[in-house]
Amino acid sequence: MSFPKANKINAEKYVAGLSLFKQKVAKVKLSANESALGPSPKAIQEYKKVANNFKRYPDSDGTFLRKLLAKKFHLDFKRIILGSGSDQIFELICKAFIRKGDEVIVPQFSFIIYRIYSKINGAKIVYAKEKDLKVSVENILAKVTNKTKLVFLANPNNPTGTYISKKDILKLRKKLRKNILLVVDDAYFEYAQINKNFDSGLSLFKNYKNVLVTRTFSKIYGLAGLRVGWGYSSNEIIKSLNMLKPPFNVNRAALFAASASVKDTKWLRKEIKHVSKWAKKFFKIFQSLNIETNYGHANFMLINFDKIRKNSKKIFLRLANAGILVRKMEVYKIKNSLRVTIGSSKENIKFLRALKKAVNV
Repeated sequence: MSFPKANKINAEKYVAGLSLFKQKVAKVKLSANESALGPSPKAIQEYKKVANNFKRYPDSDGTFLRKLLAKKFHLDFKRIILGSGSDQIFELICKAFIRKGDEVIVPQFSFIIYRIYSKINGAKIVYAKEKDLKVSVENILAKVTNKTKLVFLANPNNPTGTYISKKDILKLRKKLRKNILLVVDDAYFEYAQINKNFDSGLSLFKNYKNVLVTRTFSKIYGLAGLRVGWGYSSNEIIKSLNMLKPPFNVNRAALFAASASVKDTKWLRKEIKHVSKWAKKFFKIFQSLNIETNYGHANFMLINFDKIRKNSKKIFLRLANAGILVRKMEVYKIKNSLRVTIGSSKENIKFLRALKKAVNV
């Protein structure tokens, strides 16, 4: 007897940062780059208000949120598309632009979801080597062929925490063929704004027709559980994505909570200040422990244990047994390293105390 068979999926499955270890909920979860302080209290209030009317469908186009974003960032709301997290925007991009046999360039150490969606849609993934864990514009350009269709990059980059200067990213767009779509993921841009030679993808490319910039409410706004993100590009590109966008893809609660978050700039500044303070503390303590790291320009840091001749897998287990979860880096092929999110003050203190014990065993 024959049964329906699904197409073969030629891509790995995305594995999220752990929330459980040995079936126990982690006391301290620093594995998913979630907000340190959580959502704005105003966003929580809006969520609770909407909870009384969940029987109603959301606005399929999210017009109110799109107009709010357009006003805040001086954009054309018609060129904004909303997604169930920015992940969905990446999925729509790949569906709209990739044909079997096309090539997609990604930095050597980059968010795994770019290559997953690209592979699912038949693309060949081309990796551009990084220099000292920094995206190399020269190496990306060297990988371009007549089959190149897309270039994905996050700035700052996940999982390394490094960033590309505005000079270099502008150089990249200028030297790429015009018919290659550059996708710039602004997921962590708020944390890097204090650097003079950095600028967000949206600020640099909002008037370009061959760049798509994505942003998310999952990081600094603390709405990871509600799944809402957005993208901005030319009218032509956004129209193509809207043809593929599912109806009601962003739920009602997410739309209202996100709208309240955008308005609460005071809470956003509080998060940035907190993360910046703890990034400096983390860096100083890692250095004192002889743990190699690069100064974080996002809400996480990458740490390597080669210098102290410790095994990252053992360190991970020691931390996990203490109820603290960080992110393994094997899936990114970054050897003997872990990625740690900057959490609340209490979480950070517990993590640092456990890390000191783990490396001194």
